[in-house]
Amino acid sequence: MRFSLFVHMERWDEEVSHRQLFENLTELALMAEAGGFGTVWIGEHHAMEYTISPSPMPLLAHLAAKTSTIRLGAGTIIAPFWNPIRAAGECALLDVISNGRMEVGLARGAYQFEFDRLAGGLSARDGGKHLRELVPAVRALWQGDYAHDGEIWQFPTSTSVPKPVQQPNPAMWIAARDPDSHDFAVAQGCNVMVTPLMKGDEEVVDLKRKFDTAVTNHPEVSRPELMVLRHTHVHSPDEPEGWRPAAEAIGRFYRTFDAWFGNKTTPQNGFLAPSPESKFEGRPEFEPESLHRTAMLGTPAEIIERLRTYEELGVDEYSFWIDTSLPHEEKRKSLELFIKEVMPAFQ
Repeated sequence: MRFSLFVHMERWDEEVSHRQLFENLTELALMAEAGGFGTVWIGEHHAMEYTISPSPMPLLAHLAAKTSTIRLGAGTIIAPFWNPIRAAGECALLDVISNGRMEVGLARGAYQFEFDRLAGGLSARDGGKHLRELVPAVRALWQGDYAHDGEIWQFPTSTSVPKPVQQPNPAMWIAARDPDSHDFAVAQGCNVMVTPLMKGDEEVVDLKRKFDTAVTNHPEVSRPELMVLRHTHVHSPDEPEGWRPAAEAIGRFYRTFDAWFGNKTTPQNGFLAPSPESKFEGRPEFEPESLHRTAMLGTPAEIIERLRTYEELGVDEYSFWIDTSLPHEEKRKSLELFIKEVMPAFQ
């Protein structure tokens, strides 16, 4: 099982500048490369200070110039916000800039807040049809001249300029949860990325079962790969309660996610306060003790033990989701511990 880093600039107040956050992200990505991580992933979100990434492409192009071995993942771009020609060209350009290190993840999108501003109020629940149309169109454009007459996009003969370095095409990943998404991804020969969010490892087992079912249903396709993405924080064994600040910070992250996802309050200058703790009374998944069990929080030995079960389950890539609302210094220390104490157990 290999490892990747999933990272964004996250801003919780105006005390830290965007420039400092950019430098922090760069530092974490360079640490990941030096430590042997296979890929750094950066997603796409709009007008949200707590997840700053209006496009992963310029950030990944910057990292391409700073690195030499780590792969560069746009994970994920939101299908309804991209014309296929633009998606094919920008991804291919990143592949050229990085000399064949680009990977792209695609998703249907989740926040109605973003759809109201970038997709004319399209329901976020309807983003899946954009995803299903975008994936094969991008692949065709990478190969050469192609005209498209779909339900969503129509364009005369065109092609991707430039073409990607990787042939026959770069790796494509689909963010999947329900069985239909798994089936579509596997049928297309795409890898699958899953996020258990606040659920326990039983959710990982269930997501792997959905993936395996899709693989079984498509024997004509070589088995793609499966990635699991989880909030991760490693603390020293000398700090038995070291998990608690991380669990509380991740709780804050999820309460903020809830506020944005609810789309009931207008943000102020890109900030939106977390939903109040009182809203989640009777919801044990938001409590620190529960997050200690569900998020990947613990000492190196505890993390190794849990990751062994993922490896035995057949997970191909574990992605260290470092967005936790913790300060940068805490993230850096956690990543250092993971590199020094956890990764050697899997090499």
